[in-house]
Amino acid sequence: MGFVNLFVVALMPVLKTLLITGVGLLLAIDRIGLLGPDARHILNNIVFFVFTPALMVSNLSETITFQGLMTLWFMPVNILLTFIIGSTLAWILVKITRTPEHLHGLVIGCCSAGNLGNLLLIIVPAVCDETNSPFGDSSTCSTNGEVYASLSMAVGAIYIWSYVYTIMRIFANKSIREPSETFSETCTVSLLPSSDCPSFDDPSDQVELPLNGSGGEVKAKILNQIIERIKMYAERVNLKMLFAPSTIGVAVGLIIGIVPPIRKLLIGDSAPLRVITSSASLLGEATIPSMTLIVGANLLKGLRRSEVRLPSCLGLVSVNVLLSCYGHMLRLHSL
Repeated sequence: MGFVNLFVVALMPVLKTLLITGVGLLLAIDRIGLLGPDARHILNNIVFFVFTPALMVSNLSETITFQGLMTLWFMPVNILLTFIIGSTLAWILVKITRTPEHLHGLVIGCCSAGNLGNLLLIIVPAVCDETNSPFGDSSTCSTNGEVYASLSMAVGAIYIWSYVYTIMRIFANKSIREPSETFSETCTVSLLPSSDCPSFDDPSDQVELPLNGSGGEVKAKILNQIIERIKMYAERVNLKMLFAPSTIGVAVGLIIGIVPPIRKLLIGDSAPLRVITSSASLLGEATIPSMTLIVGANLLKGLRRSEVRLPSCLGLVSVNVLLSCYGHMLRLHSL
């Protein structure tokens, strides 16, 4: 295949994405105002709670089987390595470009995923539909490509809401905590004890605790400590976000796909409950156009005012490009 033909095949999905992004940017300008801040917020909620879970359920249930999942066992490990390497490169980028403290989590979170997500569902079908595709005939390319794209999207969604979200939350809490600590350092403490407050040296207010306790009390104390530790860990990690609508959609889609009795009920032209997956597929098809429109509308704000400096932007783009090439080449080599 010549370079020009290969370039045209690779250019088509990128042009589709740029065109839809341009439409979103056009709809967000003040003169039109169809995708203003309120409209973007509402559309984003619909995408998050409705379209994305439907996309996960429909794609995974139709493309993933138990045998296919066993064949692609290496993908979760490879994708996790991609996230770890991406966050490491992002941390180096933050130190080199001296990114502002409150933007550290944003830059690291953007670099960690390496463009992994729904973008493959645009690129893979567009490449497979081209007559000069380097991946063989259209039917074989579409079948294998959809399995690869769907599983990448599913695993990426889980890591985004666990790994990336935790990193961004830690940096956000750190940036909020630092001003409060600075404020607390300016507070003064009374040097003389108050007459209304009891002194720690007063033996009349001290209670003597028993040194020896029963075995049941010790076990209860240990159990309470374990429960407190679990609660503290849950608050730090925010386990609620692990069960975001997209991850729930991943779980439901995998269950439908790999459990044969459920698959026979919902998947296939003769399935009695195929209307459910057909409806989910119809809703899921609106995910990528809606998300791309939102991205285009958000670009308008970025073009007007951005706190991220140009070196950070260039470094972020470079890390994402390199990480995307590395991640997809690693997974394709494993295939």
